[in-house]
Amino acid sequence: MDRPSPQVVGIGALGLAGLVLGAALGVTAERVAVRRTFRTDPDRFEPYGQLRGASHRLVLPDGTGLYVEVEDPDDFRPGVDPTIIFAHGFALSSDAWHYQRRDLSGLGRLVFYDQRSHGRSDRAPNGSHTIDQLGRDLAAVIEDTAPTGPVILVGHSMGGMTVMSLVEHHPDWIGTRIRGVALIATSPGRMNTVSLGLPKPAAALMHRYAEDLAAVMGAKQPVIDPVRGQVNDLGYILTKVYSFGGASSPSMTRFVHDLNAATPADVIAEFIPSLVKHDKMHSLEVLNTIPVLVLVGDRDLLTPSEHSQEILHKIPSAEYVLLPDSGHMVLLERHGDVNHRLRELIRRTTAR
Repeated sequence: MDRPSPQVVGIGALGLAGLVLGAALGVTAERVAVRRTFRTDPDRFEPYGQLRGASHRLVLPDGTGLYVEVEDPDDFRPGVDPTIIFAHGFALSSDAWHYQRRDLSGLGRLVFYDQRSHGRSDRAPNGSHTIDQLGRDLAAVIEDTAPTGPVILVGHSMGGMTVMSLVEHHPDWIGTRIRGVALIATSPGRMNTVSLGLPKPAAALMHRYAEDLAAVMGAKQPVIDPVRGQVNDLGYILTKVYSFGGASSPSMTRFVHDLNAATPADVIAEFIPSLVKHDKMHSLEVLNTIPVLVLVGDRDLLTPSEHSQEILHKIPSAEYVLLPDSGHMVLLERHGDVNHRLRELIRRTTAR
């Protein structure tokens, strides 16, 4: 089938934007009204994006420098105690693990890194923005920060896909180097079936032209990024709809909005084809040999719970947690529950 003309893509983008906006307004009108009525912000003093560890730069074979932070307990025993590595999601950064960094210290060496072209990491070469490459990057992070000893991997959204890619590339590491895995709000594939909370015809149109719309987005990056960086009602609403399932605070919503906006539009555009084609279902069975946590919010519009259930078909031994009134950023929205489950995973892993 011939590719649509730029005019058709542009019209389609405007139409889809209208549909997304309409859905967003319909879903969140009541929440926004409540927010404006009750202006208290329970997170107004939370230091989002300000928690730091000992940092260094890991230079990959293609020359890309990854920003890595490591936090060791005072009594950490290299080669004995676990190293817990956190892989963040699409259009975020390692700062998204704010509450995990804050609350899980002391359980082992904590490693947070920014995926290529995200956060403080370098802009990677064109053509390298793929899930397979992210898996190779994670392997390099493991070899750099945990040359010996047990490793536990925690991946959110695209970070979960990164973990799946690593599993595909290094199945021999499972049970030897990799002793536990947490897959949070992620998908093994079939991302082109996600409705995004839209009516089926609109979702089908979105997926049909996803790569073409991404190309337009990448080409218009100088125009798009300044607008994305502004916090307006539309940006606030869309962040609430696609990040949260319950009542997120203004500070938490602003934090996620800023993380998304800090990821350049052309980087987002270059990752989209790989996200659409992502399929690691065939590589998951090996994870039945180690403790695995699969966790998702019941209102996740980006990686809905059905995708977590598909993971369970391949890893029936995994612990499955479906958190109510929670969206895609469940690691922030329900951080207490998420951290409790991560502590239990670490306990089960070290007990083995």
